[in-house]
Amino acid sequence: MKRLRILAAAGVALLTLAAAAACGGDDRSTLTVYSGRSESLVGPLLERYADETGARVEVRYASTAELASTILEEGGNSPADVYFAQDAGALGALAKERRLVALPQSILDLVDARFRSDDGRWVGISARARVVAYNTNNVDPADLPASILDFTDPKWKGRIGWAPTNGSFQAFVTALRLTQGDAGARAWLEGIEANDPVAFDGNLPALVAVASGELDVAFINHYYLYQLRSETDGNVDAANYFLPGGDAGALVNVAGAGILDSADSSEEAERFIEWLLTDESQQYFASETHEYPIVDGVPAEAELVALRDIQTPAIDLSDLDDLEGTLELLRDTGVIP
Repeated sequence: MKRLRILAAAGVALLTLAAAAACGGDDRSTLTVYSGRSESLVGPLLERYADETGARVEVRYASTAELASTILEEGGNSPADVYFAQDAGALGALAKERRLVALPQSILDLVDARFRSDDGRWVGISARARVVAYNTNNVDPADLPASILDFTDPKWKGRIGWAPTNGSFQAFVTALRLTQGDAGARAWLEGIEANDPVAFDGNLPALVAVASGELDVAFINHYYLYQLRSETDGNVDAANYFLPGGDAGALVNVAGAGILDSADSSEEAERFIEWLLTDESQQYFASETHEYPIVDGVPAEAELVALRDIQTPAIDLSDLDDLEGTLELLRDTGVIP
């Protein structure tokens, strides 16, 4: 019934990996992963897990927010064993609904405390930083402001790109609400709107607009610069600017994972999450997705600013859970429909 429910769901991208066919007829349970991370980013990694362990893995891909809503709607009947989310806020939301169980301390201890929930119900897998990408021909980095708040200055009018429907942007706005209050976040959104920003569907097209000189700056995640470089000859007229002083614009968020309270395969789920934190898996994120590994001893790409040198805002990543409040603010200010 578990598998039938998944297959019947509209819009489900479902994969049965590795040993399922070869081992048909055995009595092993199936690990079902709801992945808010895209198939292009983590599909090869999940296939590697199935190949290495012989586990039967089924994956449902969709947006992180959509899968969190689905899990809540499915309740105790959810077929998901593991929720692999794009950001900590969605994990925090499920944890607050008591839909995630506490992870073993042996897994939690693999990462720094700032990259896992205080109550142990989710753990970070990889990290990414918010940056201001700027055109290296048009912008002197000395002219970039010390705070994301200062981009409301009219001198930036017509020069800004952003992706307000993107989950990472919305997590940043939630961080802005935590550091500046709702009134401060509203004032920033209205100030940027007054500067006629160009909206994009995602971070990469915003970066491309900056690299081409169409725009001077864009608010994106750090790794898109390296993706663009890998897709070109490496000569991209753009660079990343990390805001100093613990600014909300320098938020370091994590992709992370938790185990559902209704999981049928808890032991396999624990093994899977622990496997994502092995040195080999962490190296995948460094070399393939250009994110930051978060297990000590696994190096990030050499040209990245070291994770320890990024001055992040002092917030608990679990507190990024109020996505609905952020969406309401974005709609109310006219930033999104």
